Amino acid sequence: MLHKQPNNKVLQTMKKIIYTILLTGLFANGYAQQLLTVDSCRALALKNNKELQITQEKVNVAHYEKKAAFTQFLPQIGITGGYMRTQKEISLLNDRQKQVIGNLGNVVGSQLEQGLQALAAQNPGLAAGLQGLLPGATSGLNSIGQGIIDAFRTDTRNLTVGAATLVQPVFMGGKIIAYNKITRYAEQLAKAQHATGLQEIILNTDQAYWQVVSLANKQKLAESFLKLVKKLDSDVTKMVNEGVATKADALSVKVKVNEAEMTLTQVNDGLSLSKMVLCQLCGLPLDTNIRLADEDMTDLTLPSTYTEANVHTALSNRQELKSLELASEIYRQKVNVVRADFLPSIAVTANYLVTNPSLYNGFENKFRGMWAAGIIVNIPVFHWGEGIYKVKAAKAEANIARYKLDDAREKIELQVTQSSYKVNEASKKLVMAEKNMEKAEENLRYANVGFKEGVIPTSNVLEAQTAWLSAQSGKIDAQIDVKLCELYLNKSMGTLK
Repeated sequence: MLHKQPNNKVLQTMKKIIYTILLTGLFANGYAQQLLTVDSCRALALKNNKELQITQEKVNVAHYEKKAAFTQFLPQIGITGGYMRTQKEISLLNDRQKQVIGNLGNVVGSQLEQGLQALAAQNPGLAAGLQGLLPGATSGLNSIGQGIIDAFRTDTRNLTVGAATLVQPVFMGGKIIAYNKITRYAEQLAKAQHATGLQEIILNTDQAYWQVVSLANKQKLAESFLKLVKKLDSDVTKMVNEGVATKADALSVKVKVNEAEMTLTQVNDGLSLSKMVLCQLCGLPLDTNIRLADEDMTDLTLPSTYTEANVHTALSNRQELKSLELASEIYRQKVNVVRADFLPSIAVTANYLVTNPSLYNGFENKFRGMWAAGIIVNIPVFHWGEGIYKVKAAKAEANIARYKLDDAREKIELQVTQSSYKVNEASKKLVMAEKNMEKAEENLRYANVGFKEGVIPTSNVLEAQTAWLSAQSGKIDAQIDVKLCELYLNKSMGTLK
């Protein structure tokens, strides 16, 4: 019977599918074995932490506010313009005056006519000649009167105004100087708070890192203990079948197996949660399968040099103290700002004003202007003691800031001393834990040998195994405690970089 051979296209398609599956597996395997050290965790946490990014933006805000404060020393220049359309224009003549001036020819003509009538009785010929000139004179005078009325029109229904103003502060009671100092201190304060947040992130990241390392080692310990008790359970079961052990011994061992399985489950759950916490701190997805460089170490690398407690170093490096010192200086400058509000202020001003209609050559429909310069002086005279009360309130706030600084110094000194004691205590606990581990291993070895020889009961073996588990767990805790206590000491002295 002949078999149909697959064609080349099918083979090529199958090869592509297999190649894609292999590449996907390789990438997945590489991602699953993503290795993180304590330094890489710190770098990720500092890069992705949102609170640290916020404090950095606060530093930028303070920096630009300092630059803005410096501009108060410089002259301020402003341009103002406006246009207004009004229903009526401004009139320099009232209606009665306009009527009189507009009828100037009629009024003068009436008076001349009366004079001509009196002249006609004496010289009829001359009166008749002048009578012929009277209409022209009357019309001409009326035109002149109307011209005068038109000349007095302001045409202010369309009003355009523009002004350029310059103000140069000369003396503001020290407010500008104090404000510049405040913004400079505020920038330094923002930087100190950013540094404090940076150290807090490093501390939290290291705590989470060593928590994962501790639980990873305890996971291995729990797995080893479970194998140990399962081996004992198998041996006891065989002994029960041989009739050299009782069912009570078998039940007690099975209870221990159940306890070991429960302990392993709890450790696995704790390890998963701790890794999620570390991923959150590092800005990684919570389901990232991370693996730490120190998980496989049987004996953790402990600090090679002991960090001695130095209160002077702590007082020099602690960012919290720097923040409080800067806050104290800010409040001290606020006293000067409050006091400046009740001191004389002097400023030089200059401006150029443009209007249309123009006001400087009659009312012309042209843009014309003029410059002006002067000095502005403001002298507060009497405010019912408001300035005194506000200055005293500002001084009280400055005193509060100074008291907080003194209190923080005392607490930091106490914190450094306590951290130093904890480092010494953790080192002693580690030495004791290593000795206990040696004794527990020796005790377990003797128990196993005696159990095989039939001279030691099952209960003694279980006790030896439990003691070994406790000693091994205590050793892991002591190693992690030394790491963390050294970390806390560096944090308390402000040397955590």
